[in-house]
Amino acid sequence: MSQPTTHFFKRKRIVLQIMTLAVVVGSSLLLKTHASASADSVNAAPAPQVTVAQARTFQVDDRQVFTGRLQAVDTIDVRPRVSGYVDEVLFKEGTRVHKGDVLFRIDPRPYRAEVDRLTAELAQAQAEAVQARSDSDRGKRLLMQSAISREASEQLDTAASTSHSKALATGAQLDAAQLNLSFTDVRAPIDGKVSYAMITAGNLVTPDAVLTRVVSVDPIYGYFDVDEQSYLTLQHFRDDGHSVPEVAMALADEHDFTHVGHLDFVDNQLDSGSGTIRLRAVFPNAQGAYTPGLYAQIRLQESHPVPRILLRDTAVGTDLGDQFVYVVGPDSKIIYRKVSTGPVFAGLRVVESGIQPGERVVVDGLQHVQPGMVVLPITVSMDAQLNDRQKAELASVTRPVAGSGTTALAAR
Repeated sequence: MSQPTTHFFKRKRIVLQIMTLAVVVGSSLLLKTHASASADSVNAAPAPQVTVAQARTFQVDDRQVFTGRLQAVDTIDVRPRVSGYVDEVLFKEGTRVHKGDVLFRIDPRPYRAEVDRLTAELAQAQAEAVQARSDSDRGKRLLMQSAISREASEQLDTAASTSHSKALATGAQLDAAQLNLSFTDVRAPIDGKVSYAMITAGNLVTPDAVLTRVVSVDPIYGYFDVDEQSYLTLQHFRDDGHSVPEVAMALADEHDFTHVGHLDFVDNQLDSGSGTIRLRAVFPNAQGAYTPGLYAQIRLQESHPVPRILLRDTAVGTDLGDQFVYVVGPDSKIIYRKVSTGPVFAGLRVVESGIQPGERVVVDGLQHVQPGMVVLPITVSMDAQLNDRQKAELASVTRPVAGSGTTALAAR
């Protein structure tokens, strides 16, 4: 190959190498510029907003809420004590009655006739007894004069005793007849509220018939079942020398536990099937506001107040069996914090450990943040999202504690 040709190819190879180097350098500069622009874009993005609330310390006493049922202290089926036809129904169904009020009247005429008959028989028997006693006394005098035999005198004594016994028996029969006559007025056995008339006028009744039912009104029982752990906690509370724990009740349409009573009965054994034991509370009911059979929420105190932190229940997350919260640090960065929790009261969760009073805790949207993220915290009240019932329940038991800047609550 000639020298000019060789020189031409060398120059061409050099030009290609220079062009390749220029392309590589240009691409590198372009990528670096794009990366720098992306980083500037990321750094310029605003921090996401998160809702936070300040952790507060409260004086909290543990209380459990159980579902119970109201029951009358006395429930009595009203039955007649004598047979007969019902003449009258003398009460207004569903109203309050007093002990001794006449509820039903059974036809008294057969029983009055029996009383009249026995009254006459008693008068006859008493007259015969008087005559027999007089004959006996005269016989004794004649015996002393030897005018009659001893046998005749003894017969007169026997006749007098027989007549006296007959008069006593007739008197007892008359008492029974008068009692049966009084039973024709079927009376209320207690003060209370009467049901409807199960038997109406004109029907024949016997002593096994139920005419109506009367239940006592004031006071009223509330029966409820508690689990074994709650029962043991209650026992420790009472064994420590504390007074009988407070019991409060709310009906189905009520938001707060305003009806206060006291515990008066604990059953003697647990139900092995359900693992529960039955308790009974007593509530005053002078106005008759509570009806036997109603369901009620019954709240039972289990301890005296101790300082605890309360958080909104939505602030607590679960991670592989552990519970945690997200705390916003002084630099507005998210901090993962493992916590130990207790019971819930009115939508607020008791936190036993893991956070300190005053720390800002994320209370909404945990799934949108992660540890280390810089956020813009928006502070709200811890009870901002409670519903009306929860707020009413919270207010019903919140009270100032002497010598403390905290608030007392009852935990559920």
